[in-house]
Amino acid sequence: MSKGIDFTVVAMGLFGLGEVVSMLCEKEQEISIQKLRLRDLYPNKEEIKRSVNPIFRGSFLGFLCGLIPGPAAVVSTFLSYAVEKKVSKRPEEFGKGAVEGVAGPESANNAASSAAMVPLLTLGLPFAPPIAILLSGFLIHGINPGPSLITDHPGIFWGLVASMYIGNLLLLIINLPFVGVFASLLKTPKEYLMPIIVIISFTGALALNGSIFDLGLLIFFGFLGYILREVGYQPASLAIGVILGPIIEKSLTQSLILFDGKLSSFFARPFSGAFLGLAIIILLAGIYGNLKKYFQSQKKTGEILN
Repeated sequence: MSKGIDFTVVAMGLFGLGEVVSMLCEKEQEISIQKLRLRDLYPNKEEIKRSVNPIFRGSFLGFLCGLIPGPAAVVSTFLSYAVEKKVSKRPEEFGKGAVEGVAGPESANNAASSAAMVPLLTLGLPFAPPIAILLSGFLIHGINPGPSLITDHPGIFWGLVASMYIGNLLLLIINLPFVGVFASLLKTPKEYLMPIIVIISFTGALALNGSIFDLGLLIFFGFLGYILREVGYQPASLAIGVILGPIIEKSLTQSLILFDGKLSSFFARPFSGAFLGLAIIILLAGIYGNLKKYFQSQKKTGEILN
């Protein structure tokens, strides 16, 4: 306990066990897979021509969204779809198979996933659930992502960059011919898939320190992750807090020692004052927005009752 709560346990609980609980609480749905010819999966010349601009727009939006904490891939997908529908000359085709509505959002999704690696490799911050799991793997192997990663572990850094290019190429070559096989995985019964995930999570938590207490923490954060999803919060925010908490605490202590305990000194420097002021404005704006929505909903409820 002297080392505090291990981030790996938090990540596996929030994004592993929490997802298991969420899936178990969902209603079972019958899945039907449509059979298609391989040629039908590749775009023709007209579709490629219509996809060029959406791909560039989606990649740009996705990259920007990937630099923001939260469900960047999901947000960028919907954002790109809304943009393409707005700028399209054929908006009536959206929702009926418009190629722009596929190319743009998918490009945004891919760009957001890649952009989420930037804060991980440069600052050691996971801004998305998959990146948090990747960070857990790094920490298990004694690798600390951050500004020194490229000098301390250049092979891992450049290997990871190269894997993105190679992976996208292989996805194009392999995924389309085997799309039917991959889709059939959706038919895997939950009663087989979920226990495997739980066993792997429990084994990983126990292997960290050999402590039963870590298993208790895993279960706690698993149910906490499920609750956060149900009430509309993203568990990634909590994961970021677990990482930044000790760093902020240590830096705050050092700064207060240098400033003789004067909090006003944080606002005396232009850069620190500007960033702290911006952070306070963003915090207050979020609180104001939530309160405004709450009072508006209460007002509408009162009008309906009257």
